[in-house]
Amino acid sequence: MLQEVKPRVLVSLRGVGKTFAPGGEALAGVDLEVRAGEFVSLLGPSGCGKSTVLRLVAGLETASAGTISRGFDDVGAAVGFVFQEPTLMPWANVFDNVYLPLRLRGQTRAGAKTPVREALALVGLSGSAEAFPRELSGGMRMRVSIARALVLRPLLLLMDEPFAALDEMTRSRLNDDLLRLQAELGATVVFVTHSVFESVYLSSRIAVMGANPGRIIAEIEPAGGVERDERFRLSAAYARCCEKVSAALRGSGAGEASI
Repeated sequence: MLQEVKPRVLVSLRGVGKTFAPGGEALAGVDLEVRAGEFVSLLGPSGCGKSTVLRLVAGLETASAGTISRGFDDVGAAVGFVFQEPTLMPWANVFDNVYLPLRLRGQTRAGAKTPVREALALVGLSGSAEAFPRELSGGMRMRVSIARALVLRPLLLLMDEPFAALDEMTRSRLNDDLLRLQAELGATVVFVTHSVFESVYLSSRIAVMGANPGRIIAEIEPAGGVERDERFRLSAAYARCCEKVSAALRGSGAGEASI
């Protein structure tokens, strides 16, 4: 019998804790592995440390305890980060906002034309390169933010509640776009959300977190091998998994996340 070969581990957290002064213990004993090609959602109530885990994975914070191993540091792979707000430069047009990571790497504007245009095409904004953020809808601004994260073709894409402030129709459409982008680029995604429904729709694995201090209380894998589309949202398998994830949240004493 052939032995199953698992994808390589990109990130491993072992017994990770984080303490902020004077706020106290934000995380304690967090164990998490993220493998190549996964879509992992961090789900839990406000204040449970989801964003802190994401920043630790990105290297934007340093752990107070435990170890964090990154399997991509030695190959110099890019990491993309999409924040809760688009954080675009209002004085710069869409092209220059997306060009920013390449500019910081020393690439000329002329030399960046192809990767910037490719990133904008990926998010459906090919015709908006000269527009300014004030001229765009909330959903379009978030697309620009995603394009900026994709312009370096990252191996790992980290997303901190990027769709939370959007209306449901826009959020649903961007969920579908995100799954398409992951499939096209082969990226690994770690995604922070408060939404049970969103996490079940998007994820290959959900890490449910509890609070006080923040920790992972359950890991749940939604139905595998099922195409994510409107039929899946209406299926019994989707409903069962949403209930399973909700029960994990209730069982932790952490209360409910949003739908």
